[in-house]
Amino acid sequence: MEYLAEFVGTAILILLGGGVVAGVLLNKSKAQNGGWIVITFGWGMAVAMAVYVVGQFSGAHINPAVTLALASIGQFPWAMVPGYIAAQVAGAFFGAVLVYLAYLPHWKVTDDADAKLGVFSTAPGIRNKPANFVTEVIGTFMLVFGILGINANAGMMNTGGVDLSALFSTGFAPLLVGLLVLAIGLSLGGPTGYAINPARDLGPRIAHAVLPIPGKGGSDWSYAWIPVVAPPVGGVLAALSFNGLFGV
Repeated sequence: MEYLAEFVGTAILILLGGGVVAGVLLNKSKAQNGGWIVITFGWGMAVAMAVYVVGQFSGAHINPAVTLALASIGQFPWAMVPGYIAAQVAGAFFGAVLVYLAYLPHWKVTDDADAKLGVFSTAPGIRNKPANFVTEVIGTFMLVFGILGINANAGMMNTGGVDLSALFSTGFAPLLVGLLVLAIGLSLGGPTGYAINPARDLGPRIAHAVLPIPGKGGSDWSYAWIPVVAPPVGGVLAALSFNGLFGV
């Protein structure tokens, strides 16, 4: 059940997240040229919806960096890590295929090969791999640090006289995670497109490579290792830092 939930949750994430990018970038889309605010808001809501749907079944990691981070501080069993990651990458691939199908007529009328790749995976604004790596580490650090903080607050019965437990018990926490992703996108997404999730980048990049997309270019595999390697580094550092600072 947990692996299926991670597959479904990550597929939802990519369907809605990749979908908003397709809407903004592809020709003849009603949302074309919607801009960065539309993209970041769409991704934030994609995360929130994915967490709402599968959170009760798997914890809604939907991100190998989150899975590895939680395992590194003993909040998730290492034995389940490979299955979670495999389900997340497969779900991301499937979600990307759904985006391809949803926008099927629009690939042919879009000439920009980079825009087509951008629907599936991230690319830096300035190609400087050490700097790009650091950006992804920082962004994922903030993601995991924020998630751990939201989860810690969910267990608090009272803070400063304000009862927070009711907010989380009614499902407010997934929305906060979505808003966290929105904040990261707005503040830190400019340099690299904020993958902050290896599955989010790798699964769709594979889909881009194998799907019969008219006029597509290469899948930029020379850059692909950065959104795969950097997010787990940032996630584990965040988990260890949060655990060290607050003992949670």
